Amino acid sequence: MTILGVDIGGTFTDIYLIDNETEAQAIHKVSTTDDPSDGALRGIRDICELTDTPPGEIEYLLHGTTIATNAVVEHDGVPTGMITTENYRDITHIGRHQRPQNYSIQQDIPWQSMPLVKRRHRKTVSERLTPPDGSIELPLDEDAVAEAAAELKAEGIDAIAVCFLFSYLNDAHEQRAKEIVEEVHPDAYVTASSEVYAQFREFERFTTTAMNAFIGPAVTEYLARFKEGLETFGISADLHIMQSNGGIATEEMVANKPVSLLLSGPAAGILGGKWRSEVNTPPDQPTNTITLDMGGTSADIGIIDDGEIVEANVRETEIGGYPVLAPMIDIETIGAGGGSIAYLDQGGAFRVGPKSAGANPGPVSYGRGGSEPTVTDAHVTLGRVREGFFLGGAMDLAVDAARDAVAEQIADPLGMGPVEASLGILDIVNNSMANAIRTKTIQKGRDPEQFTLVTFGGAGPMHAADLARELDIPRALIPVNPGVLSAVGLSTTDLQYDYSNTEFSLFDEVTHASLADTYAELLAQAREQLKADGVAREQIHLEMTADCRYVGQGYELSIPVGTNGDVDELETLRERFHQAHQAEFGHNFPENPIEVVNERVTGHGTLPSSELVGLPAATEPVENRVLTTETVHFRHDGETDAYETQFFERSSLRAGHQIQGPAIVSEKDSTIVIPPDFTAHVLEYGDIELNQTE
Repeated sequence: MTILGVDIGGTFTDIYLIDNETEAQAIHKVSTTDDPSDGALRGIRDICELTDTPPGEIEYLLHGTTIATNAVVEHDGVPTGMITTENYRDITHIGRHQRPQNYSIQQDIPWQSMPLVKRRHRKTVSERLTPPDGSIELPLDEDAVAEAAAELKAEGIDAIAVCFLFSYLNDAHEQRAKEIVEEVHPDAYVTASSEVYAQFREFERFTTTAMNAFIGPAVTEYLARFKEGLETFGISADLHIMQSNGGIATEEMVANKPVSLLLSGPAAGILGGKWRSEVNTPPDQPTNTITLDMGGTSADIGIIDDGEIVEANVRETEIGGYPVLAPMIDIETIGAGGGSIAYLDQGGAFRVGPKSAGANPGPVSYGRGGSEPTVTDAHVTLGRVREGFFLGGAMDLAVDAARDAVAEQIADPLGMGPVEASLGILDIVNNSMANAIRTKTIQKGRDPEQFTLVTFGGAGPMHAADLARELDIPRALIPVNPGVLSAVGLSTTDLQYDYSNTEFSLFDEVTHASLADTYAELLAQAREQLKADGVAREQIHLEMTADCRYVGQGYELSIPVGTNGDVDELETLRERFHQAHQAEFGHNFPENPIEVVNERVTGHGTLPSSELVGLPAATEPVENRVLTTETVHFRHDGETDAYETQFFERSSLRAGHQIQGPAIVSEKDSTIVIPPDFTAHVLEYGDIELNQTE
């Protein structure tokens, strides 16, 4: 079976091809283009030609994209309108009267300064449902809906969000309103809040639905162009897209719910990191992993705690400052990449990022017109990235220009040499990433010393050892094909859909049978969707969770409830919640009543995945694999010095080889830096483990 993974990043588009029958693998990178589909299609054509793979033989095509994220962050959506319940047009402006920054008098509040839907495009209609069962108190004014839709059409609105106050209890009014809007304005992209996320909290639900409409046309048009290009090239395989929750969805599902793609690319990287970490963790030990995906523009950090990918709490899910009610992997993103620009600010302070040189013009060393020194240029100046090794020797480097840029713009003004300035650039970017990791570990009660650091992306392996040393992490892992691991991660996951229902019930007032009954409809929805996607019954797995809180609390914690329709005992669920509260906040209240707020079902449908490919065992000393010995600068025990450093080509290494630093391991898609105080071990499946030398 031939599987193709395509991941579009801010700087490069990564392509991964594997034939599970022959175990043949291939990787490829191309620059990301203004229209991301152009670069992706070019990369697909290239890899098929390089591997002599007929397009028609590709059976699964999996795709991660930043198209939705970029549309939100750059505020580059379409003119959007909203039809909502009378007297509630300002919900998306007022929010919750919470100041994002409590003590700032000049703070920017995105949903007010850059609204997804301008006030003049928010129309109201008469309708009202009442809790707790969503019974109709005031019928929907259908004439008012038609009039509002006509006004929005006349105003040039391309997307319309239908958001009614209690539609999470009963979606009848929203669905009827959507039908009317589509009749009046058939060219508009129309979405209803009950379809996007049927959950209480109207501000977050309305904002999420507005965002779904805001980015909807761009996402659907992009997918249509990409799909057309694939078919023209001869690829007939169904297109599956990575979602923010770490699962894959079909093209049709994503077109209806593009907001599910907001963390599409970074999520795939965490899945790839989890896969490689599990492979190299003994069965009797928990899989505790910190993933660091450092590309050209940013670094994405995720956590796998005891084998489970940590998901973001509903209190923390936001994109570009806008709250988003959608299941997401908990990812911390900072502006730290190989293209991050080093500069002196107006006060003379030494800074790195978040501005990036990107792929065009890129770092000075790329020789494409870049003039500002970057993290990559610092590595070039230190001798860690060299001509003949970068991108497998396929790209020349402007070494002198990179060194001159570091000297003229950083070193000379600070009265230091270019080597010290370059090490300073790396110190700053490493500290930024270390602090971001601390927010996900130490500040959450997790000890980094109990975790493995898996670093990938084009730049990540160059910083793995420094971060492991800084955080006292005993083990850093560089996966096979680290520069394209996000594309690899796409091929390790399954179809996944999330369904939710708001149900305010006290544990003391529900029975085991009644709780199971309330999950029945969600379970049926998940099974129906997976069946429609062609998943066999035995390949369907259903997870049941609940958002719970102590009565009187404002936010909830999620706990497992059961699997495949089997609900665990109520006393077990009570104890789980007390334990979750203790872990999150450091205390719990065993005597307090617990309230079930939201019920959730996640449906998984198994897809074919990449299979492990073993690495031949070493039969000769690693010294026989040395390509060259060059001078490279390192700081060791507080002293900066030039070291005679061995260079290796990763493809020549075999399982069991051990390399004592200093050393550099080069490969087509990345470079691994092994400082003087680290040792590298090549593992069974080709991953490289870094350990600090005692």
